[in-house]
Amino acid sequence: MRTAEEWIKELNLEPHPEGGFYRQTDRSEEKYGKEEANLPLYTNIYFLLTKESPSHFHQLVSDELWFYHGGNPLTVHSILRDGTYEKTVLGLETGMVPHHTVKAGEIFGSSVEEGYALVSCTVVPGFDFKDFRLFTKKELLADYPKHQEIIEKLAYDVLPE
Repeated sequence: MRTAEEWIKELNLEPHPEGGFYRQTDRSEEKYGKEEANLPLYTNIYFLLTKESPSHFHQLVSDELWFYHGGNPLTVHSILRDGTYEKTVLGLETGMVPHHTVKAGEIFGSSVEEGYALVSCTVVPGFDFKDFRLFTKKELLADYPKHQEIIEKLAYDVLPE
C-alpha cells in the first residue's frame, strides 16, 4: 500500500484550508442557476486525510458526494439541520459504505483514526470558496453543546487565515 506522502506527491495535492490535502480534478464548463450564481454544474477533487490532518467542521451550500478509494476507513461526522449528530464510516469492510452524500447546509468534518484515507469529493452544483464556511469551537458549542466531544476534536480554535 502506498504511503500518504507518496499519494500527495503522485497526485500533486496541496493543503486544504479545512485540513487534509486536495487537488481539483474536474470543473464543469456548463453553469448552473442564475447569472449571479455562476456556479459550474459540478466540481470534483481528490482529497487525502490523515489522523494528523482531519477535515475540520465546515458547511457548503451544495450537496457533496464522497467516494472512497483506499487507505484506512474515514468517518464523516455530520451535524444535521435538525441539530442531531450522525457519523458515516467510508471504507470497504463490513458495516462501512464506499459512498456517502452530505446534504447542502449540514455542518460536517471527517477524520481518520490511523494512517490516511484517499477519497474523491464531487460538489453539485460546483464548489466555490465563497460558499464555504469554516467554524470555530466557540461558534459550534454555542449552538450544539451536546456534541462537545466531536466539536472539540474537529473544530478550529481560531480560523486559519
